[in-house]
Amino acid sequence: MPPRDPGYSRLYRDIWAVVRRIPRGRVATYGQIALLAGQPGQPRLVGYALHSLPENSGVPWHRVINARGMVSTRAASAGGFTEPLQQAMLRQEGIFFDSHGRLDLSEYRWRPRTRA
Repeated sequence: MPPRDPGYSRLYRDIWAVVRRIPRGRVATYGQIALLAGQPGQPRLVGYALHSLPENSGVPWHRVINARGMVSTRAASAGGFTEPLQQAMLRQEGIFFDSHGRLDLSEYRWRPRTRA
């Protein structure tokens, strides 16, 4: 459930809206999402927002990765959102990882069209 603070609720909704735009088979970094949501330099805020997603939100959280092209390590949650699950979901979308658990950002990074 999102925090009760209306400022953070708005920020989280803005972040979730950006994440919803990431197409299948593409990924974005936490920093990239922060920038697109109007919060440059705040990648941790993106992590907090994704951690706070309501169950069955439909937000493709698994498409957000770290700047090294890897799934970020996290503590196991009640929802089972662990690294192996995230990697498996990305693999189902045709994204491949190397033997070090990295994906090629130059190939899979989402590049949204800029608005005129």
